[in-house]
Amino acid sequence: MKSTCLLLSAAFLMTLSAVSTAASLSTPPDAGKKPHVVKAPFGAQREDEYYWLRDDARKNGEMLAYLNAENAYVDAAMAPLKPLENKLYEEIVSRIKQDDSSVPYRERGYWYYTRFETGQDYPIYARRRHLADTNAMDAAEAILLDVNAMAKDKDYFSVGDWAVSQDNRLLAWAEDAVGRRQYTVRVKDIATGEVFADEIKGVSPNLVWADDNRTLFYVENDPETLLTVRVKRHVLGTPASQDVLVYEEHDDSFYMGIGRTRDDKFICIGVESTVSSETRCASAADPREFAVLAARERDVEYSADHLDGRWVIRTNAPGADGKPAPNFKIVTAADGARSRSEWKEWVAHRDDVFIEGFELFDGFTAVSERSDGLERLRLLRKDGREEYVKADEPAYAMGLSVNAEPDTPWLRYSYTSLTTPMTTFEVNVETGERKLLKREPVLGYDPDKYVTERLWAIARDGTKVPVSLVYRKGFEKNGKAAMLQYAYGSYGSSTDPRFNGPVVSLLDRGMVYAIAHIRGGQEMGRKWYDDGKLFKKKNTFTDFIDVTDFLVKQGYAAPDRVAAYGGSAGGLLMGAISNLAPDRYRVILSQVPFVDVVTTMLDPTIPLTTNEYDEWGNPEKKDYYDYMLSYSPYDNLKAQAYPAMFVGTGLWDSQVQYWEPAKYVARLRDLNTSKAPVLFRTNMDAGHGGKSGRFRRYRELSEMYAFMLDQLGVGGAGTAPASAK
Repeated sequence: MKSTCLLLSAAFLMTLSAVSTAASLSTPPDAGKKPHVVKAPFGAQREDEYYWLRDDARKNGEMLAYLNAENAYVDAAMAPLKPLENKLYEEIVSRIKQDDSSVPYRERGYWYYTRFETGQDYPIYARRRHLADTNAMDAAEAILLDVNAMAKDKDYFSVGDWAVSQDNRLLAWAEDAVGRRQYTVRVKDIATGEVFADEIKGVSPNLVWADDNRTLFYVENDPETLLTVRVKRHVLGTPASQDVLVYEEHDDSFYMGIGRTRDDKFICIGVESTVSSETRCASAADPREFAVLAARERDVEYSADHLDGRWVIRTNAPGADGKPAPNFKIVTAADGARSRSEWKEWVAHRDDVFIEGFELFDGFTAVSERSDGLERLRLLRKDGREEYVKADEPAYAMGLSVNAEPDTPWLRYSYTSLTTPMTTFEVNVETGERKLLKREPVLGYDPDKYVTERLWAIARDGTKVPVSLVYRKGFEKNGKAAMLQYAYGSYGSSTDPRFNGPVVSLLDRGMVYAIAHIRGGQEMGRKWYDDGKLFKKKNTFTDFIDVTDFLVKQGYAAPDRVAAYGGSAGGLLMGAISNLAPDRYRVILSQVPFVDVVTTMLDPTIPLTTNEYDEWGNPEKKDYYDYMLSYSPYDNLKAQAYPAMFVGTGLWDSQVQYWEPAKYVARLRDLNTSKAPVLFRTNMDAGHGGKSGRFRRYRELSEMYAFMLDQLGVGGAGTAPASAK
């Protein structure tokens, strides 16, 4: 390897541009090796020759030159596929109704909604006064935030949160112009548009007003680790330097957030780690003293809300009989309760049902549950009767929508599937009447032309793994098709079968799209999560591979035409399967991948590290170190033939730092014995979520899809498969 990074010359780029396909390129940039030893506290050492690519300040010239060289290489490699990329982008964007708006919700006398204007990248947040005796929004519109104007001339911009004061007069919001999720809070008068001088920097997007309409609570981040560490109280018109510390969290394995209870009587601070949580609340009218509802205890999680003079709490805490509740249950407590001994069971724990959450109403409670890997909503009436909200398809996603006010018999909920665009319904729990409030418009899309299936693959240890599939009608299960398989599989985050507009372009080219609901998520309950983390993390990877083998065997895809896609912790999954079963995949798409597990988790200064010891393990302990090292993608790269890869990252990513995929690609190129292309794209202006704006991200996705389609040998102009014509 060369000792320095080299920028591609103009002549070289012209040569690359003349090549007909991405697969024939063979001279990517070359990162230099520099000796560096990563040490563990107990004495273990590992050589990391690309450690020098890390620069927390993002200013090192040699590093930036290398990333820019990689981007130039991608530009050249993808030049022959630019027409396909443009076609995909046009298809995806053409399905989007550009002048769209959200379903308005009513709160404290106003209808709130978000709308987009044709050709604009960013939303407009607005409201109208609620007129008595009608639900129509006939009052004049008041624009709260026009994010298009705010984002003008900026490479990146995001509004993370906004909150209206209780008297409906003031608006506070948190904005990020970098992409690193370090937000700045500002405040304005809604009626006049005057933006006050108040400015609070270095915070998370989480804001709550007190009842006096002058006091604003926010969460301050640690400037280095970006952990949420302090709750502060800001009084309007005073400098941020004088803000009062309300609460500070000293355990760096906990995250923090603030909010108001359902009845608006309390402001609560919630802290939680992977295995524990704690809530402290104060009167919203006089929020000076925050009292703990129940002291934290390892392996006990809870979240609380308040309505009708009582606390309602979702928890996994064992009851008086000592029986655990891993799938959670719901308990209640009186206003003054300060310990778990005062909790009374309401909705019992079940081994076959996972309770995800609840919403309180004056006359009923809606409970969000999972059973057999699918979401459902259970309605509990005050008289003891209960029923489930009905679903219409075998594989779907259903969840609570915005229900801003509790004094209504109408429950709003969302419904979607791999063939049904996101839909908002409301159902009257007293009469059973159901109203369709909105179905996301997808221009030119006909759901009757597509089919979704729910299958169960058998993993190597005998576990049944749910799989959701979608394809266009006319598809033949003959083992010849190309397939894209997606999964995440970490943090107990469930990947539900939701409608995915860009995927339609793949289905119309005859592809199959599959979601593998692998262990590490929580689709099948808490045990599903527990069986895919810590010392059982490898189940996540083998489940994904076993789903691939199952689908190929069933004839849904050709063995040499399978693509895999994952991002963040799903990028870890992509790195692991590439090492374990490179022959199963023709192409891997990996976005912001967490691939250098051990080095990152050994460094507590990196954002997220300390919070996640209970997810991955603490490698300062030898048993965890050895297990994590056994699957860490960066450490397990070896001399073998790897599939084609498209790896993406953001220079300002605060979740997975850019140097992880940069190091991974550099070492992969050293060891890869195949001629399959490996492309590495760094977004120099964005963070973990990619570029801001509703259209920009589709340009990035179209580039990645074009690379995948080329590798899979999928052509066409977005039409039905031949068998369907």
